[in-house]
Amino acid sequence: MNYILFNHDIVMRDQFVDIEDRGYQFGDGIYEVIGVYNRMPMLVDEHLQRLERSAKEIALKLPYSTESLKEKLLELIEKNDLVEGILYFQVSRGSAPRWHEFPEADTPAVTVAYTRSEERMTGMEDDGGKAITTEDNRWLRCDIKSLNLLPNVLAKQKAHEQDAIEAIFHRDGAITEASASNVFIVKAGELYTHPANHLILNGITRQQILKISEKLNMTVHEKPYDQKDLIFADEVFITATKLDVIPIIQIDDSQIGTGLPGQVTKKIVDHFRALITDLKKEAHPFK
Repeated sequence: MNYILFNHDIVMRDQFVDIEDRGYQFGDGIYEVIGVYNRMPMLVDEHLQRLERSAKEIALKLPYSTESLKEKLLELIEKNDLVEGILYFQVSRGSAPRWHEFPEADTPAVTVAYTRSEERMTGMEDDGGKAITTEDNRWLRCDIKSLNLLPNVLAKQKAHEQDAIEAIFHRDGAITEASASNVFIVKAGELYTHPANHLILNGITRQQILKISEKLNMTVHEKPYDQKDLIFADEVFITATKLDVIPIIQIDDSQIGTGLPGQVTKKIVDHFRALITDLKKEAHPFK
């Protein structure tokens, strides 16, 4: 994985970003992460559409069209010979003297992308994992996939220190999402998840789960629910890019349901795996 995308060129990884890059100094930028399976990137267009939305929300002009960016990202996957892993890319507002207000309008945005090998978490998909809960003290525009992730980092570290895969946020009693994933609960065969408003990031995998649920004729409630609903749910699972779908069988000190991945979650896992299998059968974008 020796190559990165730096602005318009694919170059060796020893390229440096300016110390006054606003992404570095202010978190003034946006990003996306795409899962790659057997050399195939999943849901590229959906990720690029969300990138465009995030850019619009922070008044950031993208340096080139998403179609051009897509071509560069596919080229980067090929150049690095990535088989299984992630493709990360971000766009900052560029390099300029450190003032809080936006730099001059002609300051070019800075684009960086790289790939990383990463195996799927199929074992945890089958066996389930543990999560903790923590207060959601993030800003109120969680729908923007910005570079400002310090509260998420602190929550994830708290989970790591307790041998948990995730930290699930609660705000004013309501469950929002987790530090790097969306959260679903199952009660009496029906799914519940927080609505896609400013309090959560509308995950690309989350959107796929909603489509899968519709195909399976499952009832989904996009409405807030509280910590009691979470702990006493029949099943809980989290979703995210490359994390895919992970059953949660313990939260804090409480067992969820039977303490094993539930039937509804298993069905969703199976259907998401089928999407990945179908993706691998598609014509390779480099052929």
